[in-house]
Amino acid sequence: MATKEFKAESKRLLEMMIHSIYTHKEIFLRELISNASDAIDKLYFKSLTDDKVGLGKNDFAIEIKADKDNRTLTISDNGIGMTEEELENNLGTIANSGSLKFKTENKLDEESQIIGQFGVGFYSAFMVAKKVTVVSKAYGSDKAFMWESEGVDGYTITECEKDTAGTVITLELLEDTEDEKYSDFLEQYKIQSLVKKYSDYIRFPIKMAVTKSRPIENKDTDENAEPKYEDFIEVETLNSMVPIWKKNKSELKDEDYNSFYREKFFDYSAPLKHMHVKNEGTATYNALLYIPSKAPHDYYTKEFEKGLQLYSNGVLIMDKCSDLLPDYFSFVKGLVDSEDLSLNISREMLQHDRQLKIIAKSLEKTIKNELTKMLKNDRENYEKFFKEFGLQVKFGVYDNFGLNKDNLKDLIMFVSSAEKKLTTLDEYVSRMREDQQYIYYASGESIARIEQLPQTELVKDKGYEILYFTDNVDEFAIRILGEYKEKKFKSVSADDLGLESDEKKEEIKAKEEENADLFKTLTENLNGKVSKVRLSSRLKSHPVCITSEGEISLEMEKVLNAMPSDQKVKAQRVLEINPDHPIFEKLNNLYANDKDKLGKYAELLYNQALLIEGLPIENPSEFANLICELM
Repeated sequence: MATKEFKAESKRLLEMMIHSIYTHKEIFLRELISNASDAIDKLYFKSLTDDKVGLGKNDFAIEIKADKDNRTLTISDNGIGMTEEELENNLGTIANSGSLKFKTENKLDEESQIIGQFGVGFYSAFMVAKKVTVVSKAYGSDKAFMWESEGVDGYTITECEKDTAGTVITLELLEDTEDEKYSDFLEQYKIQSLVKKYSDYIRFPIKMAVTKSRPIENKDTDENAEPKYEDFIEVETLNSMVPIWKKNKSELKDEDYNSFYREKFFDYSAPLKHMHVKNEGTATYNALLYIPSKAPHDYYTKEFEKGLQLYSNGVLIMDKCSDLLPDYFSFVKGLVDSEDLSLNISREMLQHDRQLKIIAKSLEKTIKNELTKMLKNDRENYEKFFKEFGLQVKFGVYDNFGLNKDNLKDLIMFVSSAEKKLTTLDEYVSRMREDQQYIYYASGESIARIEQLPQTELVKDKGYEILYFTDNVDEFAIRILGEYKEKKFKSVSADDLGLESDEKKEEIKAKEEENADLFKTLTENLNGKVSKVRLSSRLKSHPVCITSEGEISLEMEKVLNAMPSDQKVKAQRVLEINPDHPIFEKLNNLYANDKDKLGKYAELLYNQALLIEGLPIENPSEFANLICELM
């Protein structure tokens, strides 16, 4: 009996496939189960038109047996089987697919469940086995054949005995090493967990004889006697077979969706929303998506990994396919099942083709529509969602230079000074007074801190609403957005708030010119800490405040300098003085009579403005001593 060499591809390709293509060795079981499912599907398809098959859908099954003594794992099916020629062609030629040929020859449509169209998964068995034996008898044939191989050296095919049609694959596992414990694949719990993980929705039962334990009737009269148990063998179906996402929505209730979510995604809390999608057309897929009620503990860290589970005909391909979700919707959990995706070499290596991008774009639109609907019809839950994940949506507005800002601008919310609760930009604009030119905002660490800012006084005095920006990304996102419904955004710390009358502007200008030498001296005393000192038209009760000029605001300075970088930025700070406050008259007197003390007042007022703004002062000890001295 001569050993035949593998055809078509070189031994090096087989070695590369075994050692490089699959990241996790455990997927060999998924591949062999999928092949068995294909074989059953083919015979089931024949049974629809051939009464001689003698098997109904409920008669088909896949069986798994583990033999620890002989270190063998067997996967068998009662499917269509293979002839000698098919064994030669399908197993002797790397990357040749009998399933694809069957599907093509029989002109099966997309509803057929043939999975193994790519002809490589079988060889993943060699990642865990030193020898693979395949015994197969084709439906309608009188003969059975055995294919045996120990890997790259080749294979043999011999005639053998087998009573019924189908295929039995036996793996003789590799010996355990320090790095790999192959004997784990013979453990009952391991097999059960792998079937549950990868093949739970194969539509034929996957059966295994499992050892269970039951109590023995206690005939001992001693009440304190230890209970006794006995082991027994029971054939158990390991997979659930019918995925929830392929059921009709009318069959399912909220508790069905929620139970599946908790079990599948290990979340104790019920989701805020679920989306059950059945899409046909340019992209055919089923999807079950969830918006969690709570952000995972690592959601806003680098460790968080986004992505949806990706299935092909109920077989798990990827546990987290990140390409299916944009970053700003990375909070979505769920899965997608599609027959349309092309697979490259193996099910594990997904080809980023046009079809995947079409599905991703469709899912993005579904999520956006659901959030919009939720905002309109379920405000309470939308606000819960936004408190957990709004930061990510706002980051999406800013990210990629605002590429997605128009898609997201109607979803973002900020707390408003009007009612101290979340409001959308659309709601803010709808409440704007006719004479209001801008959408006003103020940035700070907290709402309480923002409300104490002197810069808000004039805007509030005019009766205008202010949006409170408390997240680091807020001002960056709004700068990218630029405007909303033709209304530009304006910081309460901006140079010109558009609120001062021409008369007031002229009055301020005249006073500044009259006291130009005072402001020049104050600026010099602050020794480069501010770009200028000027009179303020925005202050009402406070003596001073810090504002900025240019592109970088004070809040942006704080955010950027908090990042791990050696390069620090600095806003062009301006110290503004209230012309109607007694402190202005005091500064004029000091300029005329005590310029040395004027410098100390300048330092004191500057540090006071920094503290109000929430910025650190350079020398707290010196500041405290200065207060005592001037008192």
